[in-house]
Amino acid sequence: MTIRFKQVLTTALFTAVTLHAESPLRSPWDTQPIKLTAAPYTCPAIPPIAPDLRTDGFYRLDDPTHSIVDPIRMKAYQASADPIKAAGATIVSAADAYRTSGSRAAAQCVIDRTFTLAQNASLTGAMSSNQAFYVQGWIAGAIAIAYLKVRDTHLETPTQNTAIGQWLLQLAHATQGYYDKRQASGDGMNNHAYWAGIEIAAIGVVANDRPAFNWGITAYKKGVDRIQPDGTLPLEMARATRALHYHLYALAPLVLIAEFGEANGIDLYAYDGGAIHRLATVSIDGLSDPSFFEKATGKPQETEPHPSGDQIGWAPPYARRFPNPALTHFIATAPSLSVPYLGGLPPN
Repeated sequence: MTIRFKQVLTTALFTAVTLHAESPLRSPWDTQPIKLTAAPYTCPAIPPIAPDLRTDGFYRLDDPTHSIVDPIRMKAYQASADPIKAAGATIVSAADAYRTSGSRAAAQCVIDRTFTLAQNASLTGAMSSNQAFYVQGWIAGAIAIAYLKVRDTHLETPTQNTAIGQWLLQLAHATQGYYDKRQASGDGMNNHAYWAGIEIAAIGVVANDRPAFNWGITAYKKGVDRIQPDGTLPLEMARATRALHYHLYALAPLVLIAEFGEANGIDLYAYDGGAIHRLATVSIDGLSDPSFFEKATGKPQETEPHPSGDQIGWAPPYARRFPNPALTHFIATAPSLSVPYLGGLPPN
């Protein structure tokens, strides 16, 4: 091989690596284009959402398992958090309406309502508690995914796109700051950290911000590293009657982060010897027969005849890649597959 050929080859390889590194980040919906239609859609107004959020948790303070709801605390939580959740739900519903009907009006609704929140600097201020940070992150992640569902329309103006990206990144940085300080604490090591991971990965794609996207990937890896040989997660197993529920709840963001990885050429399903499949298996088996969780916790498990939403909404993309008859049955019988905090319906 001549020196000149070596130089040309080295330059070509460097160029290829550079182009790959600089390629725009993608979402699972980027490969599923939708044709715009004139299908009508009424875009509901959303309540004004302030920068600051004052809210608190809803489990009983004397319950170390955090599994028993305190009705009084729940009422206060709903009063403070429901308007924010309603704003997120409006945007998520519009995004799914676009994905199912191609409605230009629905896609425009997502863009306009999200831009309004960005203009108002909603949720960018002081968070009063751990629960406030959770709500901030859940809604930011939901809205980021909803925005990704409609971005193939290119209906947003450059001003809107920039403002939305900057606003979401501000929320992502708040979430990162919270969890970076709590890596050795409960919510820095359980499902909350995985929900933060999908929030920040999705925001990273919206803003094409690789540090944010990579933070989400790292959150996935840390979560998968905690999966035990029997497929369980220690902190979720400690949730007594809600142990099965929280295994499913932890699995949901992990699966969607893995789907974001697939969209960007990263095989997260294979990470750590495919450990996520152990978590999926024990969770799916628990839906069919919760006795494993009941024996492990000494408590009866909260179950539903037909799991929905948070329990099984992660399943369609997973089952498509890794067929499972039991999972297919749960998907077919689910009343809904929408997960509000994952931006609504899963990728097809």
